[in-house]
Amino acid sequence: MKRRIGILTSGGDCPGLNACIRGVARASYSMFDAEIVGIQDGYSGLINGDFKEMNQSDFSGILTLGGTILGTRRTPFRNMRLIEDDHVDKVKAMKNTYKKAKLDCLVCLGGNGTHKTANLLSEEGLNVVGLPKTIDNDIWGTDVTFGFHTAVDIATDVIDRIHSTAASHGRCMVIEIMGNKAGWLTLYSGLAGGADVILLPEIPYNLKTVAKAIERRAEAGKDFSIIAVAEGAMTVEESRMKKRERAEFRTETHFHGIAARLAQELEEMIGIEARPVVPGHVQRGGTPSAYDRLLSTNFGVHAAKLIKDENYGQAVAMIGNTVGHNPLAAIAGKTKFVPEDAQAVKSARNMGISLGD
Repeated sequence: MKRRIGILTSGGDCPGLNACIRGVARASYSMFDAEIVGIQDGYSGLINGDFKEMNQSDFSGILTLGGTILGTRRTPFRNMRLIEDDHVDKVKAMKNTYKKAKLDCLVCLGGNGTHKTANLLSEEGLNVVGLPKTIDNDIWGTDVTFGFHTAVDIATDVIDRIHSTAASHGRCMVIEIMGNKAGWLTLYSGLAGGADVILLPEIPYNLKTVAKAIERRAEAGKDFSIIAVAEGAMTVEESRMKKRERAEFRTETHFHGIAARLAQELEEMIGIEARPVVPGHVQRGGTPSAYDRLLSTNFGVHAAKLIKDENYGQAVAMIGNTVGHNPLAAIAGKTKFVPEDAQAVKSARNMGISLGD
C-alpha cells in the first residue's frame, strides 16, 4: 500500500505545528509506504501550486522547533469561492494542485478557518484529514487543541512577571491576552497567574463592576491589582451592538486595544494608576511545552492511522482522555466558547475573582 500525502499548515502559527507534522510523517513512514509532499504557506500554496517533495531527513530535529517548516498564511474561508481581481478560481486551483502533485490525501493543520476550507475540499471530493491547532482552544469537538497549553504557560509567565512591577509601584496592571472570540487562554492563564479580575468575550463586563472590584482590594489593604482581559472582551453595551456597529463605535472612540482603553477608563473613574500590558504574538512563539509535543505527536500519529485506513473527511480530536476523530462536516464552522458553567469559571467565582458581570 502506497500513500502520497500532502501536508499544509494554515492560519496563525503556534507551538506544536512541527511536532505534529513530524508525527504524521514518521508514523506514515512506519505504518505504510509513504511519500510526503509539503505544501508551502497553507492554502495559498495549494492555490498557487507551490509544493515540494520531502525526505525523511526533513522531519528530523523539528520536534522542539516553534513555528512551521512549511510556512503559513491566512487565506480567509469567506473568500474561497470568490473570484477576485486576480481572476483565480481558488477551489478549482486547489483541486488542480492536488491532482498535479498526485496526492492520495491532504492533511490540513489549522484552526477554525482551516477546518472550514478542509471541509469544503472534502465536499469537493478530495481526501482530507484535519488536525486541530490554535492557542485559542476554540475548535468544536476536541477537548484541547495543540498550542494551547504552551500559550497558557507563556501568558501565565507574563502575569507572574507583572506581579512584581504592580506590587512595587502600587499599580493596576491590565494584561491583554490573545483570544478574539473565545476566552479559554485568558481564563486559564488568569487563574494560573493569580489575576484579580478576568474578563472574557463570553461574559460582557460592566466597567463599574470592574472598578468596584479594584476598590474593594484597595480597601482591604491591597495596593495593586492584576486584570487579565481577552483581546475580544467587550462591555455589556457593546455586546448589544451588531459587529459592524461595534467596529464603528470603537473607531469613533479611538479604540487602540481593550487593555489601553480599560486602563484609561479605570484611571479616570477611580483615580488609580493603571498601565496596559500587551504581550501580543509572544504568546504564539517559541518551543512547544512537553505537553504540546506529546499531544501534537499523538494527533499526528492518529492522522496517519486514518490515512492508512482510508478514513477521510475526519478531524482529529481529543475526546475525554482518548485521541479520536469527528467528521469534518460536523465540526467545521463551529466555535467552542467558554460556557458559563465551565469548571474554571466556577472556580474563579468561588475564589472571589471578578469576571466583570
